[in-house]
Amino acid sequence: MLNEKMEKAFNDQINKEFYSEYLYLAMKSYFVELNLQGFVNWFDVQVQEEHAHAMGMYDYVHERGGKVELLAIDKPEVEGKTPLEVFEQTLKHEQYVTSRINALMDVADEVKDRAALSFLDWYLKEQVEEESNVGGVLASLKLIGDDKKALLMLDKDLATRTFVAPVIG
Repeated sequence: MLNEKMEKAFNDQINKEFYSEYLYLAMKSYFVELNLQGFVNWFDVQVQEEHAHAMGMYDYVHERGGKVELLAIDKPEVEGKTPLEVFEQTLKHEQYVTSRINALMDVADEVKDRAALSFLDWYLKEQVEEESNVGGVLASLKLIGDDKKALLMLDKDLATRTFVAPVIG
């Protein structure tokens, strides 16, 4: 059975994961408008990943006998006006999510929920991968600068990314 504090913390994080899905859907829309289909694909994969992350926690709360409370999702704001700025926002968001996973692990540690700590270890490792993935695209965008041909080459490369359903936990 989940501790009440742990259950509340998971419900808050489930909301943050669904917000991430919503934010990346908005970013995907930004790239649809630019007709950069590889970037559209990259964000489509992100949308699917964030949904899977939220559902992994959703299922975990139920598995532990807890109650899922779906909270309102804030309206996402795409702050960037260029692909580079959108990916800077993406990295900043992933770093925020990492801090939230760490905070969730702090709650699990505080209430001595070893099962939750074990479960959340996967999410922490996933965040390292997420930040690295975004950082790689961001580094490429910085190298590209204003070179439209290079941007189109990167777009073509990003089109090859595929979603692989994660095995969480």
